[in-house]
Amino acid sequence: MNQGKYNFTFLFFYVTIITLLFSCQKQKKNYYESIAFNDIKLSSSPKPGSWRYNHDEHFQTFEDFQKLKKIKPQPGKNIIYLQPIGTFDELQKKEIILTKEYLKTYYQLETKILPALPNTIFPENVRRISNEGNEQILAEYVLDSILIKRKPKDAVVLMGITEKDLFPKPEWNYVFGLASYEKGVGVTSMYRFASGHLSDSNFNESFLRLIKISSHEIGHMFGISHCLNANCVMNGTNTLTETDYHLARACSLCQRKLNSSIHYDPKKRLFELKNFFEKQHLNTELSLSQQDLNLVQ
Repeated sequence: MNQGKYNFTFLFFYVTIITLLFSCQKQKKNYYESIAFNDIKLSSSPKPGSWRYNHDEHFQTFEDFQKLKKIKPQPGKNIIYLQPIGTFDELQKKEIILTKEYLKTYYQLETKILPALPNTIFPENVRRISNEGNEQILAEYVLDSILIKRKPKDAVVLMGITEKDLFPKPEWNYVFGLASYEKGVGVTSMYRFASGHLSDSNFNESFLRLIKISSHEIGHMFGISHCLNANCVMNGTNTLTETDYHLARACSLCQRKLNSSIHYDPKKRLFELKNFFEKQHLNTELSLSQQDLNLVQ
């Protein structure tokens, strides 16, 4: 083989290898691009009565989120606290303990439960009787007059959990939860999650609703708006039917937003969520976690 032909062959081989390497790099997806394959897109025509049907909301892009002034964990202020308010039976106490474990995994932040406060903390002027005949508490009062005053110094956010029904304003029938972006406090009501009575038979149904609403409200505290990208825990909800339809899984966009503020290993988080769902026999969420893992392993 003459020298010119040898040099040409070597050069061709070298260029081919470099091209293949660059091609592979271009094709390699990051974590969020990978799991986006499992995002379930929302219908372009929301059903009458649904949250999206009744609310014309802005699509919060990742760039919008980045520009937003928001709460972030920082040294000495990086613990999620749960504040139970009310009188809880043993199953409800179990729900709260498991919710603490879930939120620790979901947000990859230390999570603690504060001693419960009694229902006597609610004055008469923030109570009302609903059209259904049950007592309700004004949610704004819980945020502004109870939680913000009791937020620990090392708390990044404080989530109240009450067994009382909540209403956000006089014209609303009820609300599952409410949160403040600026103050880092929120409240979730367990009242409607067990259809009146929590038992062993409906525990998982109630618990799944509780972790969806709790993680949703804390997501708001971290600056994430209602999701319009896919079926996601950050979707707005009007009813339990809508809550049940929405996934506990955050979509790829909302996970990317969260991870930009809370720096954790997304694969580690996903693996821990899978283990949690498996242990609690939450089979739909377990399946979705496994599907995501299959894409990133």
